[in-house]
Order: sequence, then structure tokens, then C-alpha cells
Amino acid sequence: MAAPRKYSLELRERAVRMYRTTDPKPQIKKLAVDLGVHPEALRGWIRQAEADAGERDDRLTTDERAELAALRKENTQLKRANDVLRTASAFSRRNSTRPGPGDGAR
Repeated sequence: MAAPRKYSLELRERAVRMYRTTDPKPQIKKLAVDLGVHPEALRGWIRQAEADAGERDDRLTTDERAELAALRKENTQLKRANDVLRTASAFSRRNSTRPGPGDGAR
């Protein structure tokens, strides 16, 4: 389970909106102090908003992150299912009543 968020989604959106609509751009550190948030948290929110808006190519968008997380979860489940099937297959081969190679009549 993910850790609870320290800052509300509303505060994050408001902080990013304030940064993006202010001209000239305020210093992130000063704006963060004014809002009572950690400067690196604000910097990360701004970068993520820029990626979501298509202004940055060095980060995944929020949708891409969600898709990646879903695919990783699905991959983990499939690996687990494959392990179960592999174990069951090995178990059934070992306890099979069918004659193995060289055990049967010709």
C-alpha cells in the first residue's frame, strides 16, 4: 500500500497553477516557503505538470506512469501464474502413471 500523501492534491494543483500563471516566474524556493511546502516537492510537481502538458521529454506523463505501473503489476501476476503452472507440470510428470521413456513395452 502506498504511503499517504503529505500534501493534498488541491494544494499541489494550486501551487503549480500559481507558478505557471505568474509572470515573471517566481523562484521555486520562495514560492514553496510561501505555500509551506518543500521546495523539491514543488519542483517535482512543476516538472510533472510540464511533462503532462507535453513541454518536457525527459519524464513520463502521469498517464504513462499509470500504464507502466499497471503493466508491471500484470507482468508480476503472469510470472507468478507461470511459476505455479511450471511447478504443477513438474509435479504431475513426477507422479504420472504413464510409463516414461524406456519403461514401457515395445
